[in-house]
Amino acid sequence: MTAPAAIAWQRRRAAAAAVWREFAADRGGLAGLGVLVLVVLLAVLAPVITDPAGLDVVNAPGKPLQPPSGEFPLGTDIDGRSVLLLTLWGARVSLLVGFAATILSVLIGTLVGIAAAHFGGWISGLLMRFTDFFLVLPSLVLAIALSTVLPHGVPTIIVAVGVTSWPTTARLVRAQTLTIESRPYIERARALGGGHLHVIGKHVLPGVLPLVLANTTLVVGNSIIAESTLSFLGLGDPTAPSWGQMLQRALSSGAVTGGAWWYLIPPGLAIVVIVLSFTLAGRALETVLNPRLKGEHA
Repeated sequence: MTAPAAIAWQRRRAAAAAVWREFAADRGGLAGLGVLVLVVLLAVLAPVITDPAGLDVVNAPGKPLQPPSGEFPLGTDIDGRSVLLLTLWGARVSLLVGFAATILSVLIGTLVGIAAAHFGGWISGLLMRFTDFFLVLPSLVLAIALSTVLPHGVPTIIVAVGVTSWPTTARLVRAQTLTIESRPYIERARALGGGHLHVIGKHVLPGVLPLVLANTTLVVGNSIIAESTLSFLGLGDPTAPSWGQMLQRALSSGAVTGGAWWYLIPPGLAIVVIVLSFTLAGRALETVLNPRLKGEHA
């Protein structure tokens, strides 16, 4: 490693350490991050710490709607399956959709926002009118329409949520890109012969990414809510347990009216906890990475 590269690496490490110190000072953000790490670990390790055979209705080990007991800490569902088992495996689907849809949404929003701000003119006008069109229409309604037309399944939900939730990111990125491109060093880069790809890749994208990263954590929570809503409406994959599907089956089976609270509370509480954790972590990260918010909270 050359001397300039070593210096650059040390600066990046110092900057990352400073970001972590500021983030760790926010107790809410730190608590949210801790919960997220725990939930992700449980979801990833679900095939190891549980028996997947219990997900099969034929192999259900319990009786329908058994209350919580030593054998079934969270009771059983209408088919006699462990609610705890379903909740753990449901986290896998909900988190998968949340992360995948967020990546798709942020990718589209970042590309549209940077292109609109960098090229300007008729390209900016066209892209922003397209963005405004999606902003006016409710994203959930569009997602429901796409999920109805396309085959039911996890990939469909990922696409439906991802392609309908990018406009906010696009506007955020466009505003940040305009701010960056108004700075003198951008003009110097262009004067020295830097093309579009050079300016975007070397100057604009590094300046936009911190804000995009902070926004991403907030988008994940919204994507999980959207996935749960679509699954609750019966538009998800019936063979893949998710928290939204558990709520839908609890309602359709009469468990709610029958007093089987243990079938309803775990998935509902899981959605609330995971979305709240993403929100807390996202707000803390946004405060650290966004200079304007950092000044307001100082």
